[in-house]
Amino acid sequence: MLHQKLIIKNMSCHCCIRLIKKLLEENDVIVDEIVMGEAKIAYDPDKIDLSRITEIIEKEGFEFIRDKDEQLVEQIKNAVIDLVHYSTFNAMVRNSDYLVEKFNLSYQYISTLFSKQQNITLEKFIIIQKIEKVKELIHYGEITLSEIAYMMGYSSVQYLSTQFKNVTGISVSEFKKDPARYRNVTSEIPDGSFEIPDSHETGNEY
Repeated sequence: MLHQKLIIKNMSCHCCIRLIKKLLEENDVIVDEIVMGEAKIAYDPDKIDLSRITEIIEKEGFEFIRDKDEQLVEQIKNAVIDLVHYSTFNAMVRNSDYLVEKFNLSYQYISTLFSKQQNITLEKFIIIQKIEKVKELIHYGEITLSEIAYMMGYSSVQYLSTQFKNVTGISVSEFKKDPARYRNVTSEIPDGSFEIPDSHETGNEY
């Protein structure tokens, strides 16, 4: 059996994990572990080779990443998405500290590489993902905006509302009128043409 770690682009949600696992297992590939953006597999080269595995996955719109820097950036993106959308978000933990610990690299290195590889800064990517999570929480309507602000690490409801408007172009009250229209959780890099306020206003943003 051959063992391989695959870095996979375009995994935007946990449904993608289930789909890729199903596709691989249907084709005699053992999935040892699979998380957002990454799969550890084992396969018998007499039954299937890596080019065929690649073909199966890419046919569904995913992509294998082989360049080391691109692999790291994809892992950073998925780590942010996983932290913000799928983990128990701890507002007391700075996103920068989380990434430094996870990848054992300086935040300056991580941030510089991310900006070099993508069309947006890491800080703005984090903000956009947090706003998408805020949209989800508002849509569910189970907790107040004050509770959402605290949960997501904003220093005040006013600051959250201001950043929401900067990122989305609409106010929180406008969003509440038609939430489904404005949801867009994704690992693809969105438009980053908004301003980040001075760092003293951001609370535990980074």
